[in-house]
Order: sequence, then C-alpha cells, then structure tokens
Amino acid sequence: MYTQGLDQKEQSTQQSAELEDAAQLEAFMQRVDEEEKIEAKDWMPEGYRRTLVRQISQHAHSEIIGMQPEGNWLTRAPSLKRKAILLAKVQDEAGHGLYLYGAAETLGVSRDQMVANLLSGKAKYSSIFNYPTLTWADIGTVGWLVDGAAIMNQIPLCRCSYGPYARAMVRVCKEESFHQRQGFEIMLVLSRGTDAQKAMAQDALNRWWWPALMMFGPSDKDSKHSAQSMAWKIKRFSNDELRQKFIDATVPQAEFLGLRVPDDDLKFNEDTGHYEFGEIDWQEFHDVLAGNGPCNKQRLAKRNKAQDDGAWVREAARAYADKHA
Repeated sequence: MYTQGLDQKEQSTQQSAELEDAAQLEAFMQRVDEEEKIEAKDWMPEGYRRTLVRQISQHAHSEIIGMQPEGNWLTRAPSLKRKAILLAKVQDEAGHGLYLYGAAETLGVSRDQMVANLLSGKAKYSSIFNYPTLTWADIGTVGWLVDGAAIMNQIPLCRCSYGPYARAMVRVCKEESFHQRQGFEIMLVLSRGTDAQKAMAQDALNRWWWPALMMFGPSDKDSKHSAQSMAWKIKRFSNDELRQKFIDATVPQAEFLGLRVPDDDLKFNEDTGHYEFGEIDWQEFHDVLAGNGPCNKQRLAKRNKAQDDGAWVREAARAYADKHA
C-alpha cells in the first residue's frame, strides 16, 4: 500500500509539473507572439535555450575562426592604408566573437565550455571559413560576398525574440555593413584596373560564389531547425528566403563591377521579380561541415595553438584575481 501510495504521489507531482509547464509555455509563446523580448532570467522552454546556445555559440565561433583567412593577408596587403583597414576589420571580428560569447553566457553556458567545444571540433562554425584566401581579390570578395551574406542573415536577428542576442546584433550589423562596403570597394578598384587585376577579381568571384550561397544553410526542406526557430522568432526568414534575397541584391552588384556570376542557369524572372539560379552542390557543403574542407584542419590547428600559446596569460590573470580576492 505504501509503494502504491508513493507511485500515486509521484504521478500527481508529474501531472502538476506538466500542467505548470503547459501554462508557462503558453505564456511564453504569447510573449513571443506579442514581440516582447525574452530576457535571461525569464522562464523559457529548454529547447529554446538549447537552440539559442547552439546558434549564438556557432555564430561566435565563426567570428573567431573568420579572423584567420583575412589575417592571412595582414602583412601582404598592397598598401599601408589597406593594411590598417584590414587590421581594423580583423579586430572588429574578434569583438563580435566576444559580444556573442557574452550573449550565450546569459543562457547558462560557460565560455570555457564553448571554447572547448570549438577546439575539440564538437562545435560547428560557418562552412565559408574553411576556404583559402589565395589572392588579394579574395579579401575583397570575402568582404563583399561573405559579409554581405552575413548581413542578410544578421539584420533580422536584431529583432530576435531573445533580448541579449538581439541587442548584441545591433552593433555587429553596423560594423558588418562597413566591412561589406570595404570589400566591394576593393573589388571595384580591381575591376577597374589592369586586365590581370580584373582576371584576379573574376577568379575570386568564381571560387567564392557557391560557398557564399551555402552560408545560409541547407534548403528549407532539409533544414532541421529553421521552422522551429522561426516559430520562436529567433529567426525571421527561412534559409531559402534569405538566400534568394542575397542573390537578388548581389547579382546587380556583380554586373556593375563588370564581373560574371559563375552560374550558367542564372536568369531574371520578370514574372516573379527574382533571379532563378542553378543547383547548389550540397554534398560539398556537408563535406566541409564534416571537417573535410580545404582548410578545416588548418583552422582548428591554428586556433588550438593560439589557445595553448595564451595559457600563461590566463593563468597570470587568475593568479592576480586570486591574490586580490
């Protein structure tokens, strides 16, 4: 009888918890639907929290890893002015990573754990940063296309339902907009230059166009997270919607530069007002995400080396803090 009574008590407690969760979930969704920001100390579904941790930490990792392909040209930029501009941009990316790690920490995950997940390869970052920057035109193309795609993704995030993430994105987007213009200006100078410079610009566009389209993630029919993220108003547009907006905005820019987008199927549909484009090689996308891209191993090796080389700084900071605690 005692055991039976205990089972009934446990069942009653579980039912009460489920009713409480249902009421909390309903109140949560009402706040989301009414465009009220969810803050760090507010109740939220565990799935919402996990989704935000995954998305924000991957975003932060992408900013940190993304410093490497551009840092590759810091000592080889063609002028002192170009060096200074590129250095400022790389520093901006580091700052973006720090903002975003801070936003993710409000969800109860430690920065040490996020960094450990990156260094071990457990956490993902944007596939685009696993491609090499072979020429100076690549730096222009990264600014023009990669930061342009990032802006398409990130401006809607300024209206994300989670307050700390939305607020972090306001400053990030302002700086990314400057980066995109800086990249386009490099491409403009090259496309108006010598035949060799024009060819270098076209070659960079040829290599970066398709990886830039992959930045928006898999097509909607194959995306595991997109629909739920939109229901929670973490995202405002689907992957395919953002990709289409990017193509519609970027193709006229390429035409202005006198460059050809490397897609034989690209054409403007007068009826829809959108560009139609060719099939994306999703196998390449999945291969890069799986760690088999041109620079995956190099990117993580450099990040791990930087972590190891900076260990003494972190140890000294901890010792100083302990001494003055």
